[in-house]
Amino acid sequence: MVKKPSEVGRVTFSRGSQNVFADLGFDPWEAANLKIRADLMIDLRRYIEDQGWTQAQAATFFAETQPRISNLLKGEISRFSVDKLINMLAKAGIAVQVETKRRAA
Repeated sequence: MVKKPSEVGRVTFSRGSQNVFADLGFDPWEAANLKIRADLMIDLRRYIEDQGWTQAQAATFFAETQPRISNLLKGEISRFSVDKLINMLAKAGIAVQVETKRRAA
């Protein structure tokens, strides 16, 4: 059924920040940590996809279990620490650069 213009609801958009976790209401420290882990996981996922590996092949390369690689590819952030993700990226030959900056008061 096609809705008439009068029946279509109005959608409001608002510009978010550069951190979706902050936009979702997480505490600033938690949002920052989640964003870092998500970004690192995306880089690992791209690396695995670029290699054309199965989960089992990626597990062998990273010395992890296949279910652990499955967790990574599904984006299960809570299962990975920043340290673990950085170590996996280093094993893949991907340099990680950490930058800090103070926020305006």
